[in-house]
Amino acid sequence: MTVDPLQDPVEALIQMLQLADGGGARTTEDIFVGNTITSPRARVYGGQVLAQAAMAAMRTVKPDRHIHSLHAYFLRGGDIEVPITFGVERVRDGRSFSARRIHAYQHGKTILSVIASFQDPAEGLEHQEPMPENVPDPESLPALRETLGALDIPEARATAFERPFDMRYVTEPLFLPWKGAQDAYNAVWIKALAPLPDDPNIHRAALAYVSDYTMMEPILRRHGKSWVEPGMNVASLDHAMWWHRYARADEWILYTQTSPSASSSRGLAIGKMFTRDGTMIATTVQEGMMRLPEFH
Repeated sequence: MTVDPLQDPVEALIQMLQLADGGGARTTEDIFVGNTITSPRARVYGGQVLAQAAMAAMRTVKPDRHIHSLHAYFLRGGDIEVPITFGVERVRDGRSFSARRIHAYQHGKTILSVIASFQDPAEGLEHQEPMPENVPDPESLPALRETLGALDIPEARATAFERPFDMRYVTEPLFLPWKGAQDAYNAVWIKALAPLPDDPNIHRAALAYVSDYTMMEPILRRHGKSWVEPGMNVASLDHAMWWHRYARADEWILYTQTSPSASSSRGLAIGKMFTRDGTMIATTVQEGMMRLPEFH
């Protein structure tokens, strides 16, 4: 079953995160079942499976123990026409930390494997990297519906009208042949298009969802490539995320990405999220497969 984002993208996001109890089919795991947001592509968006895996793990941990990190491997492309089954193994529950192993299944095979860690709130040393300076306010930047909505490119129109997040690029969107500076840097303001429920776990999962949208763009920008590059094949291989501090996903967040390396048809990107007041709330790291026809 799929959830249609054209009806209401934010409601589709909320419904997607409401996993059903899947019973005890696998005796060593807690089982949950999630639906898929429709997509112009045949594969499930990776951020969706990340967010649902996080929500599945959260359902097995006491409410005041919060997710602070996950490490995921994308093993197979997901089928948008089939629900996804999530199996959560309760690896450990200690005095302060819990660990969970989550597998996402379709057609009897694993499409995603995740380890997630949870912690009770605690006081300790505090520091953070400063937010970039001289970044334009999101209100001064055009929405994607303005910049991409008129393009005759299915992926661009889906990005403009079907995503549950308002995204305002500080750097230029990469849906046209790229002729700008070849810098390994990307920056975008993000927030949900409408208010989300007050459940903090919804906001943490929503940030995991949106974290996968633009991770490969600093690599593309560094080499003068765009999402419409003929014959290009891009896929996420793995994804890690650390939640440093709590923030709402329906308030403006600056998401920056850089790429320190690309080699052997793979590119590495590092992302950082900041609230509007400069608080650093999360770090992401992703490696993706990037195959271009001139190298094959």
